[in-house]
Amino acid sequence: MTKYILRRIGMMIPVILGVLLIAFVINRMSGDPVAAILGGDATPEQYEMERERLGLNRPLFVQFGDYVLGIITRFDLGNSYASKRPVSEEILTRFPITLTLALISLAISSVLGIIFGVVCAINQNRNIDYIITLLALIVASLPGFWFALMLILLFAVNLGLLPATGLDTWRHWILPSVVLGLAPISNLCRTTRSSMLEVIRQDYIRTAKSKGVSDNKVIFKHALKNALFPVITVFGFMASLSIGGQVVVETVFTIPGIGSYMMIAITNKDFPVIQGTVVVLSLMVCIINLIVDIAYGFADPRIRASYTQRKGGKKLRAPAEIQEGVAS
Repeated sequence: MTKYILRRIGMMIPVILGVLLIAFVINRMSGDPVAAILGGDATPEQYEMERERLGLNRPLFVQFGDYVLGIITRFDLGNSYASKRPVSEEILTRFPITLTLALISLAISSVLGIIFGVVCAINQNRNIDYIITLLALIVASLPGFWFALMLILLFAVNLGLLPATGLDTWRHWILPSVVLGLAPISNLCRTTRSSMLEVIRQDYIRTAKSKGVSDNKVIFKHALKNALFPVITVFGFMASLSIGGQVVVETVFTIPGIGSYMMIAITNKDFPVIQGTVVVLSLMVCIINLIVDIAYGFADPRIRASYTQRKGGKKLRAPAEIQEGVAS
């Protein structure tokens, strides 16, 4: 299992470098930040002096190499063109807000999504199944920014029940968390439903019922445990999408997190801030995927068996019942 974890950690390095390279190149192709900083009245001498000060007069590969080296050795993400402050300090002050919002929304979406999926599965082809499935499809098709604006209009403007912007009290977290957890709820619900329907048709479930085991024990102790394998995979994918969705949510609700910081930097062509936020967000996504992979490895004995070796170097085979996919 240790080999499996180390391999997954090693796969994070080229992913982060690739994302950083793409962001670095796109930044340089998007426009000239010096013109945005100095305006249209700058002389050619002032223009060249500013480019030299920012290090933009050097070859592109030299800039990228120095930037990566600074991150590896000192976690130096550069200084913001606008505020002149270190980007790493700004991100560290905003990171707890972004992380808290992500954890709250993921907790809500995972609990509700799995519960709704189980309810639909055990009530297949009944009215409650049709209603929840229809609502899940509708929710999955709603654009996040539009849904956020509609919630603000309803609960903040018309009803006055919840605040529209900021994070001063616990009530400020409700609307952003609901919007951010919207898509994961619908996707986890549909995945859990499909997986549960497949599991409850297995022979061992019928055997447990024939022995007089209660329905609740069969569903929650046996069926749900084995139905969570594909749900774990989908949860990792949806968690990654939620990290990206925070850019929109934080901008709409004026939340001082990493996502809104990135949007301001994109508007101002603040290259160090854009690159720094991309690095942090991509690292968060990689860590989430790593946690999901580790959880999947502990949940599925076949993965542990595939990475277990004898002293002679030959891989151990998983037990026959595991290889055949029969839950014990």
